[in-house]
Amino acid sequence: MPATQQIPTFNLKAVLQETGLKPDTLRAWERRYGLPQPERSPGGHRLYSQRDIDIIKWLMARQQEGLSISRAVDLWRSLEAGGQDPLHMVEFAVPEAAPFPTVRPEGVALAELRQAWISACLNYDERTAEQVLTQAFALYPVEVVCLDLLQKGVAELGAGWYRGEVSVQQEHFASELAIRRLEALLAATPAPTRPERILTACPPQEEHTFSPLLLTLFLRRRGWNVLYLGANVPIARLDAAITTTKPQLAVLPAQQLHTAASLLGMARSLQDQRIPLAYGGLVFNLVPALRARIPGYFLGERLDDAPRVVEQVLSSPRPMPSGEPIPQVYQHALTHFRERQGMIEAYVWQSMDATGEGRENLTVANTHLALNIIAALKLGDMAFLGADVEWVEGLLGYHRLPRKLLYDYLDVYRRAAETHLDERGAPVVDWLARVVGAGSN
Repeated sequence: MPATQQIPTFNLKAVLQETGLKPDTLRAWERRYGLPQPERSPGGHRLYSQRDIDIIKWLMARQQEGLSISRAVDLWRSLEAGGQDPLHMVEFAVPEAAPFPTVRPEGVALAELRQAWISACLNYDERTAEQVLTQAFALYPVEVVCLDLLQKGVAELGAGWYRGEVSVQQEHFASELAIRRLEALLAATPAPTRPERILTACPPQEEHTFSPLLLTLFLRRRGWNVLYLGANVPIARLDAAITTTKPQLAVLPAQQLHTAASLLGMARSLQDQRIPLAYGGLVFNLVPALRARIPGYFLGERLDDAPRVVEQVLSSPRPMPSGEPIPQVYQHALTHFRERQGMIEAYVWQSMDATGEGRENLTVANTHLALNIIAALKLGDMAFLGADVEWVEGLLGYHRLPRKLLYDYLDVYRRAAETHLDERGAPVVDWLARVVGAGSN
């Protein structure tokens, strides 16, 4: 068990809030049975660790099964005497996944620690950043630090990059530090206490690993047997892992539109193998209509909700959403666009006459737009691209560049599509015409 789990952090009020136990009952357990055994602050107040809270919940679970408190304590003692940790035994697992700790111990405010960590990252001060994290984990539960410091800190730096206030190098430096700490926490998780196996992975071209790593950590800390495959996992590699590990659930996140399209391909493969899928990610929050296309369980818009959804899926299976079929007109448009993509991009090159720095920018723009047009066609609705256009427009605004740059480029792309696509490409041409028309207003 990680050392932070045994640090006396919570006062009596926090423990009562977390467990629902009455104060007189808890004091009687401590006095009569010596479970739990809180430490005392310099002022004589009780201080409990996360393990103390878990012990209380374990005893309460045994009572719900019909044991008296005295017999529950005797069972705990006998298991300990046999060299076993009752908290890590499958047959005595607490049936309901405990909610994330919401209590905050007294002391240094976590918001202050988060700002200190961000400041250290902006200064490329690795040593100070690690010291801040060590202090935070000593004061707060792991889940709280991961959500309120690491996740919010990384998001704040990402927003700073979007506004032009943080360099891409500073954002990457912070992300790598955060991921390294998550990997260390994963390595320290105890052996699973639940028999079901969960497989987590990023679909093809998805390189953002922070969220799936964090979810893997949260699930493992609740006793789940989770196998994490990492970033950019090809469908063939996922299929091979499923054949070997035979999971009861696959969890796949996608942060961008084109990786949501890759996820759809994986979802269909899982559907054929009768493996349930749970999914989530930023793009499904930005474009909620996307959820109807994926044959699987949506994990929710907040990462701290995801373990509860996983618990429900595995403990109380319900019919899995089948996913809406992709209209045939979009399937034809996808094939046609892929055939003519090179001609469209050549037209754009000739029309914009890119040289020097403009050549690099135009290459990025063509690659990005084609990738997302293909994704929208795979997912069956060109309107899914709306959030991406708004994102680029906002980025130009923050960098004090005229939005006209975006719409001039899209207008050239529209003319190229009209020239080289026939009636099969109508979904693409019509969408470009609507976007360019809206941008000129």
